[in-house]
Amino acid sequence: MEIGVPKETKDQEYRVGLSPNSVRSLSDRGHTVFVERGAGEGSGFADADYLQAGAQIVLDSKDAWDRALVVKVKEPLPDEYPYLRKGQMLFTYLHLAANRALTQALLDSGTTAIAYETVELPDKRLPLLAPMSIIAGRLAIQFGARFLERQQGGRGVLLSGVPGVKPGQVVILGGGVVGTEAARIAVGMGAQVQILDVNVDRLAYLETLFGSRVELLYSSASQIEAVVPAADLLIGAVLVLAQKAPILVSRQVVQQMRPGSVIVDVAVDQGGCIETVRPTSHSHPTYIEAGVVHFGVPNMPGAVPWTSTQALNNVTLPYVLQLAKDGFGALDRNAALAHGLNVHQHQLKHPAVQDVFPDLAPKLVS
Repeated sequence: MEIGVPKETKDQEYRVGLSPNSVRSLSDRGHTVFVERGAGEGSGFADADYLQAGAQIVLDSKDAWDRALVVKVKEPLPDEYPYLRKGQMLFTYLHLAANRALTQALLDSGTTAIAYETVELPDKRLPLLAPMSIIAGRLAIQFGARFLERQQGGRGVLLSGVPGVKPGQVVILGGGVVGTEAARIAVGMGAQVQILDVNVDRLAYLETLFGSRVELLYSSASQIEAVVPAADLLIGAVLVLAQKAPILVSRQVVQQMRPGSVIVDVAVDQGGCIETVRPTSHSHPTYIEAGVVHFGVPNMPGAVPWTSTQALNNVTLPYVLQLAKDGFGALDRNAALAHGLNVHQHQLKHPAVQDVFPDLAPKLVS
């Protein structure tokens, strides 16, 4: 099969869909990989590395897109919509629930779109989302600590504190992978940490990880209203599969936070769980609203592409190999991959995305 790897076009997105090691695995099995010139440079991979792995280097995006299977990292942007076409398979993160325009473009084009974030194992784990969630959770604290610095608009709080001065207060909404990894870094820095979650079993598991080092609270509207105003750093770490994140923190609660506090909403790629958060970019990562610094970059792992590209490829490669071998038949042979199917033959396929856009869902014939 011919496989295309375009260069990512999202602002400061330096990850790449396939690493040279992944290309080597595909080439060794007789597939031909077409990599856009410079696609891997941001991740530390030169064109020469891809050539050595057996790839062909193409000079523009169209040549990379014009293949049976296109492997990316982030969703197509409007400038890339013309490359979408019938008979093509697209394998990438999509997050359609927060992007009606892209959903419509995929439906119009006839592209078969398989989303990393909805590939789901029988035990409900999301194997292609997990490594980026780990990285995003760890980065959330790293970015939050930076923007708490006074020169960045923050309160001037050192999360670790020092002898004689109390540490910073970190509140994390959601105890899944993102929230757990954020807590791991925050605890390591010496911050005071609270995690809120509605899953009591998950809270019990987190107690086995953190013991008394983290305060574990059942998430409710009144609990959120009680703890958020005192947070130096608020982390949004809520995930609802293929749907928009629920708004857990209202504008009124944000207005009660202290000036210079920081919000990092990792759920922003699914719409965000904090009312005042809107998407930003690595070039312009923050804005101030109600005196609070807001960080809403939806592609946070793009800040550490050498690590994140390899972590992503470690989990996507088996699925890419199966798609390259079996084509559309891979969706019949691999139930986890079938869960990843969002759009096929001009139809919206994933039930959760259908719930978000009921007017775009296939109409039942009585």
